[in-house]
Amino acid sequence: MNSIPSSSFGNRANKRTVGQFSQAVSVMLAITLVMVGGIGARLAYLQLVQGARNRQLAEDNRIRLIPTQPARGNIFDRNGQILASSSLSHTVYLWPLAQKPQEWPETVDRLCAILNLPPENVLDRLEQMGYNSPLPIRVARRLTPAQVTALEEYSQEFKGIEVSVEAVRTYPNNAVAAHVLGYTGEINEQGLRRFEEEGEEGYRLGDIVGQMGVEAAFEKQLRGEWGGRQVEVDSRGQVIRVLGEKLAQGGRDVQITLDLELQKVAEATLGNTKGSIVAIDPRNGAVLAMVSRPAFDPNIFSARISDEDWQRLQSADYPFVNRALQGFPPASTFKIVTTTAAIESGEFPPETVLPTYPYITAGGIRFWDWNRVGFGPLDFADAMAWSSDTFFYQIAQGIGDRILIEWTRRYGFGEKTGIELAAEEAPGLVPDDAWKRDVIGEGWYLGDTINMSIGQGYLQSSPLQVAVMFAVPANGGYRVRPHLLKDDAEASQWRESLNLSRSTLDVLDRGLREVITMGTGSKINSPSIPPFAGKSGTAEAPPYESHTWFGAYAPMDDPEIVVVAFGEHSGQGGGSFTGPKVLRVLEAYFNHPSSVNQPPAN
Repeated sequence: MNSIPSSSFGNRANKRTVGQFSQAVSVMLAITLVMVGGIGARLAYLQLVQGARNRQLAEDNRIRLIPTQPARGNIFDRNGQILASSSLSHTVYLWPLAQKPQEWPETVDRLCAILNLPPENVLDRLEQMGYNSPLPIRVARRLTPAQVTALEEYSQEFKGIEVSVEAVRTYPNNAVAAHVLGYTGEINEQGLRRFEEEGEEGYRLGDIVGQMGVEAAFEKQLRGEWGGRQVEVDSRGQVIRVLGEKLAQGGRDVQITLDLELQKVAEATLGNTKGSIVAIDPRNGAVLAMVSRPAFDPNIFSARISDEDWQRLQSADYPFVNRALQGFPPASTFKIVTTTAAIESGEFPPETVLPTYPYITAGGIRFWDWNRVGFGPLDFADAMAWSSDTFFYQIAQGIGDRILIEWTRRYGFGEKTGIELAAEEAPGLVPDDAWKRDVIGEGWYLGDTINMSIGQGYLQSSPLQVAVMFAVPANGGYRVRPHLLKDDAEASQWRESLNLSRSTLDVLDRGLREVITMGTGSKINSPSIPPFAGKSGTAEAPPYESHTWFGAYAPMDDPEIVVVAFGEHSGQGGGSFTGPKVLRVLEAYFNHPSSVNQPPAN
């Protein structure tokens, strides 16, 4: 057998090895070509297709626009005393573009440890604004000196975190006039949608806007115009140079009709009583004082307030509700309207005298007088003075529901007064047959008219609406539109005539004066102020304590102020509980005169 030479075997092996190597090289070359081609295609896509976008992202990382918040306009009282202003305070922002999304949680955790904030709240806002947003996100305002120092010490480790100085809203009188002034806060998604629906432009999430009261009502005037700086930053987000700047324009100042000193007296007078005190000028509707309890300090919103704190504040008898603008049964103060309807209808002449009783019966139901025994024969003035219920029950039976409801609406009940705080004002309720069928599911009864004649039943009115009612006899028969903006407009622009007869006005004046001289308000008949007129009211509110009212105007010969006090579930009686509060406000007005006493333009 012939043997195969070893050299031939080696040559064949070498050839096979070389072939395998060449094949591997070819595969690797093919893979490399595919990868290079893919990278090239990706680069072409990024350069040609998304080049503009990527250049913009790079530019956003290097060039930033820093918005400059304008200082809000100041709010002054009628005498020029400051009610709301702005002060400089340290604020911390973060820049979403400065870090990758996965890097932010660690930074936010460390930042919030210094600021004592929940990290999840900051991360939620960052997620909401977007990690590619070129705009800063406000994290906290009103930083303490210790917080500012800590952030400066660790600034190298806080990439994309910036501490700056901005104007923050300040209320120097703290809780005084809180419900009138309102407060400011950051706009949320719901608020932003509302502005957009109303056609308001230039608002962004996180902007500081008025949230209630005058701050919200006069947002356009107070807000001002934003400015900004275009800056170049380094890799850590630190500003290298300013490329351009537009100065912010501060908001316009607003002067309102409130008298700060009278407001302070009214606040102290109401004390911790849940309720309200309202004072207006009956000649033109200017609001001189407006108090609601419980209250709050608007300065708390100058720093970020958590959802938990907000819920806690709301649970304390709803301190953010302005009770001066909410509806309650007006009780016997409403007898002003019933008297007007009776005389103006022609059904009862001014000199009418009616017997009064312990009760009257209607529809098989007994309607009692408040003293359970009656007062004997009374005319309109005496019935007003003693607040006889059975006198006005008979009036209600005589004029019927249509006339009473008509005059109730003419006095302004059942609709908003027109004050600038419309967003917070309830229209109240003037019930009728249609309303009762729709809501209660039954028709109108005579008993409903009887209850309504003394300001009870389903009738609802606010302390401000009751003040407007008292202004009618005070100013000679005009329904005024209460307002807060102080201007030089003629008084005629703020009122309309109800065309009351002189005899109706005389009866109202005489009856309301007798309330003070001999009736349910005689305990506050004081020589410390000029002669005045008024009316008490006590509304049953079972199973709770009754509501109490007292309204008054002074001086009798030429009234220039109306004061209404309301106690929510205060118990006692209007003459004994709320009457002294009205007297104290009147004493402050007349014994400590200021420019509030000046007559309005005619």
